[in-house]
Formats: sequence, C-alpha cells, structure tokens
Amino acid sequence: MTEFDQVYQKYFRDVYKYLLVLCRNQWVAEEITQETFFKVLEKLDQFDDRSSLYSWLCQIAKHTYFDHCRREKRKGREEDVDAAWPQDSLEERLLDQESLQEIYQGIHALEEPYKEVFLLRLFGELSFAQIAALFHKTESWARVTYYRAKGKIKEGLP
Repeated sequence: MTEFDQVYQKYFRDVYKYLLVLCRNQWVAEEITQETFFKVLEKLDQFDDRSSLYSWLCQIAKHTYFDHCRREKRKGREEDVDAAWPQDSLEERLLDQESLQEIYQGIHALEEPYKEVFLLRLFGELSFAQIAALFHKTESWARVTYYRAKGKIKEGLP
C-alpha cells in the first residue's frame, strides 16, 4: 500500500465530514473531497511536519471548497442548502420555520473565525481539540470562540 493510499484510507471520512460542515450538502462534499484528495496526490511530497496531516488536509479541503464556491458564484447558481440543526438549548426556537430562518441568518452574519468554529462544532461534531488543531490555536481558544459565537447568535434573536 502506498503512502497516499494510507492517507486516503485514514482521513477520507474525516475530510468528508469537515467539508459537509462547510457546505451542508452531501453531494458537494463528496465531490470536493475527491477533488481534495486529487490535489493531495499531487502535493503529498510537499507536506512538512510543521502541522498535523489532518490540519493540512483540511486546509486543502477548505481552499478547494472556496474555489468551488467562487466558480458557482460566477455561474450565477446557488446550491440548495438543506442542513439539519442539532438539538441544543435553542431547540424551542426550531419548532417554527421563521425561527429557524432567524438562526440561519444569525450564523451567516457571524464573522470569521466564529462562523467556522461554530459550524465545525455543531454540524461537524469536531472536538475542541480538533478545531484548535485546524486553526493552530489552543483548545481553550476554540472553546471561547465557540461560546462567543453562540452568544452572538442568541443576541441577534428576538
């Protein structure tokens, strides 16, 4: 088994889940995951040990996703986003469509890195340690950023 095969077998599912969090569309996530690993195949020899392999893969995946979004925007199309919201303390607000729309608007209005950290934690179900590794920060930074994002979303709700 080649080095690429080992990387592909070990990280494919994790990269797919990460992309699913970003785009909230399983078909797009699958397509971008494949494109990501195609890029990895070409650049695996360029990986250095300054960061974890998982973080490096997710960075490639994120940039590939952003490239995809720019292409789609140029085409004038928008992907139909049909995301499931996990149950948490906001579950009462999710009972009607109007409240759900307000929550999505609150998430969309978040600045980076709050938006990405919030989405990775809730939709990607990543641990704070995994989120911290992606951003090259500490675990406590990831926790604080997530809770601040959550607070900003709640502040924006009527």
